[in-house]
Amino acid sequence: MSDAVPPRPARRSPTVRLRLIVIALLPMLVVLPLLLGGGVARWWQKFDNLLIVKVNGDLTIARQYLSRLLENSGERVEALAASAAFERHLDSRDLGEMTGFLDDSRARLRLDFLYLLDEADGFLAGAAAGTGTSQPETWPVIAQARATGVATAIDLFSREELAAIDPGLAQRARIDLVPTEAAVPSERTVEARGMVIHVAAAADLGQGRRGVLVGGILLNRNLAFIDTINDLVYRTASLPEGSEGTATLFLEDVRISTNVRLFENVRALGTRVSAVVRHQVLDEGRIWLDRAFVVNDWYISAYEPIVDSRGARIGMLYVGFLETPFRIAKYQTVVALAFAFLLATAIIVPVFLRWVGNIFRPLERMTQTINRVEEGDLGARSGQTGEDEIGRVARHLDQLLDLVEERDRQLRDWAQELNDRVEARTRELREANLRLEETTQQLVMSEKLAAIGEITAGVAHEINNPIAVIQGNLDVARDVIGPAGNAARTEFRLIDEQIHRINLLVTKLLQFARPEEYADSAGRLAPAEVITDCLLLVQHLRNKVEIAVERDDRTGRLVEMN
Repeated sequence: MSDAVPPRPARRSPTVRLRLIVIALLPMLVVLPLLLGGGVARWWQKFDNLLIVKVNGDLTIARQYLSRLLENSGERVEALAASAAFERHLDSRDLGEMTGFLDDSRARLRLDFLYLLDEADGFLAGAAAGTGTSQPETWPVIAQARATGVATAIDLFSREELAAIDPGLAQRARIDLVPTEAAVPSERTVEARGMVIHVAAAADLGQGRRGVLVGGILLNRNLAFIDTINDLVYRTASLPEGSEGTATLFLEDVRISTNVRLFENVRALGTRVSAVVRHQVLDEGRIWLDRAFVVNDWYISAYEPIVDSRGARIGMLYVGFLETPFRIAKYQTVVALAFAFLLATAIIVPVFLRWVGNIFRPLERMTQTINRVEEGDLGARSGQTGEDEIGRVARHLDQLLDLVEERDRQLRDWAQELNDRVEARTRELREANLRLEETTQQLVMSEKLAAIGEITAGVAHEINNPIAVIQGNLDVARDVIGPAGNAARTEFRLIDEQIHRINLLVTKLLQFARPEEYADSAGRLAPAEVITDCLLLVQHLRNKVEIAVERDDRTGRLVEMN
């Protein structure tokens, strides 16, 4: 049973047709789609990054507007505190007139409250009925105004503090909470606190007394404020058709002023921001720049925390625009590119295949011609007459086939002549072989005998040399090992015996191969004399070991030995 592995079939290499098709279509159907896909992916990422950059810029504009509003409010209240009219009403010492003046000034400055405190934070005059304060000394804005002249901040007023200033403010600040998907769970149903632009400016009350003029703008339900931000950030034609910009002011996570619609004409006041945005902006104090779900749709959004005068994060400022038109534009662009690519492929690929066909069809005809020649049809020709490189190759092939056909005819003639000569020479050789066979038979026997003798003598001599080396090195090993070799005495004895056997075998071979050299080698000797001679030869070895030799030489006969 044979274990030979059958040879593997030869691996077929791709045909020229396949290679040309791959060369023609690989750039169009593989390389170009990869490049196009990579470009679209990079463009997609850059497009998203541009949206984030835009919304970040929108947030910057909204922040600057809010900062400017704080500055303008402070400047207006500071200017009022330093005005001649304010000084004139102070000189009149009529608190009723001062209250009326502050009320007119509040309306003119578009403030929601305006009142005057003396240096002990005692209430002097206010711009609304029931005006009062709740521990004004606790407001950092008032303390900073006393120290620097003017201070502004966004502060959080409780319902009681708003009611102490003006009950109407407390009522206006109240917002019912709307259950919102993805918001942090809460049992609250009403947001009664108010977010206020808090302004304070130092005032000279005369006679060395210092006071503080305090004003504020309630931001809850302040739609004019948020619409102004939205109009400033998202001007007409600043967004593509179908998109819309939105702006929102949050008290913590509750929308207290927004232009985001809950329904067609209902603003989403009282809805809350998602938990993930609240965590990043309010809890961690980081700006959010990403897409976010706002009330009922996805927006490209920007949120930043609002910090009050005490350094606490009390709310958020938001701007964003609807993502859907941009997403649709991206998909439309990708679809348009894909359609353009497919259209270009549908037009170009047939052209490429036609060009490829013009190349491999002549090659196929040449291949068919070569196959016919291999099958024995030496008259087969491609018959192509083109002037391009392939046509010239085809003509050269036909010329080569003409030469092959002529050479084949010549070879056939030479072969016939050679066959005739071979037959004549064969007859002569057959007769000579008969004579050689007779002579060879006689020589074979002589050569065999001579060869056996030569081989035997050569083998015997070749064996003698390594045997002599082994015997000599064995003796040297005994000398070197010394007494320690007693442990291997049996092994050494066996080696000596085997060497002796080999010597006897070699001697017999030599006697067979060259009997003339050993004709007189044997003689009749006395055993005692031979033993004495042998003991002398190994005397140096006996001196190294403790061996006692006991001899019994009683025989007197001679023994024939070599």
